[in-house]
Amino acid sequence: MISEAGLSFNLIQTERQNHARELVQGLNLSEWDGIVTVSGDGLLYEVLNGLLQRPDWEEAVKTPVGILPCGSGNALAGAVNRHGGFEPALGIDLLLNCSLLLCRGGSHPLDLLSVTLASGSRCFSFLSVAWGFVSDVDIQSERFRALGSARFTLGTVLGLATLHTYRGRFSYLPATVEPASPAPAHGLPRAKSELTLAPAPAPPVAHSPLHRSVSDLPLPLPQPALTSPGSPEPLPILSLNGGGPELAGDWGGAGDAPLSPDPLLPSPPGTPKAAQLSPISEGASEMAASSGLPPPTPGAPVSISAGGPPDHLLPPLGTPLPPGWVTMEGDFVLILAILPSHLGADLVAAPHARFDDGLVHLCWVRSGISRAALLRMFLAMERGTHFSLGCPYLGYAAAHAFRLEPLTPRGVLTVDGEQVEYGPLQAQVHPGLGTLLTGPPGCPGREA
Repeated sequence: MISEAGLSFNLIQTERQNHARELVQGLNLSEWDGIVTVSGDGLLYEVLNGLLQRPDWEEAVKTPVGILPCGSGNALAGAVNRHGGFEPALGIDLLLNCSLLLCRGGSHPLDLLSVTLASGSRCFSFLSVAWGFVSDVDIQSERFRALGSARFTLGTVLGLATLHTYRGRFSYLPATVEPASPAPAHGLPRAKSELTLAPAPAPPVAHSPLHRSVSDLPLPLPQPALTSPGSPEPLPILSLNGGGPELAGDWGGAGDAPLSPDPLLPSPPGTPKAAQLSPISEGASEMAASSGLPPPTPGAPVSISAGGPPDHLLPPLGTPLPPGWVTMEGDFVLILAILPSHLGADLVAAPHARFDDGLVHLCWVRSGISRAALLRMFLAMERGTHFSLGCPYLGYAAAHAFRLEPLTPRGVLTVDGEQVEYGPLQAQVHPGLGTLLTGPPGCPGREA
């Protein structure tokens, strides 16, 4: 398909972890129109962080990047597929849809999340930061990678059987305007035949030789396609901080074996034993309305790394947060910060999210939810209807920045599905910092 569209390309096979990061750091980007990974989300994570570690990162990060999904999760590809107007797809169908969109051409600004870890090192995320159930399943299912996307199904079953709760402190700088719920979708699915390939072949371009470069190789086909039933439904008005009607017994864990806090993880001394999860405002919560990010905190130290823009909204880790932040402390089953709509190709975690909305979408599940209710929530997430369930343990907020402080001494933190050092972290959205090859949008008003 790519050859028929007249696109000239070089194909490079990576040989080890961080190989892609090294390649893009030494690439002459002026000779190329974009970088596309044929992979899961992990390889694109390497590419973006490699671009941001270059001395010319301000220009390098503008290089359009794209993805052809051949991994287990394929979250970003799921969001691209939705943006292109297709109904949910897996396997070869998702790969074909994304290939067609790539051939059509077209890009979109991409928000990136700057994540500062406990050691002071910084990385950039295009997808998510996770703690608790989601990160546990992601990392523990690595040993089932040969199963493809089924690894997450098996990992979820095992995770439910050994479900833990984690104590932590979670703070965020709320967005001044909540994202609108999407309008009902019409015209889905969009027939593949409507996507015509680029009519004119691209002129030949002389490129510098790349390591193990191969031209015009056919791509191997993945396993037979699966189809995710249904299509995302419009989101109801979201209640902040998990507010909602208390439901009798159906959501709680009364009929279950009790959820166990991590058995190895006693709460640190001085931690309140039964802290409430209702938000606690630190300082004034009123903020001036703005279409973009809030202004920098006056006098706040700026966290700067070797590459990438400074985090003007974040004071150093371990120092007090400025006014306007919301803080909650308690026991959580999971905390998820996500940028695009999809957590996996068939998991629509933030149905109303857009690639360039300037927001990080925060979801959390509090201790007390039953295993059956948690499973029901993830099943509803396949259609993006989990917020419609009215689960009182599920919370949501749209934010510009956040800080997560685990109060249990051991656990798993992931950034874009990659395990990072465990400890306090904080992050800030940088709107439109990257550029994503998305192809044209499918339907007006459905810019997922």
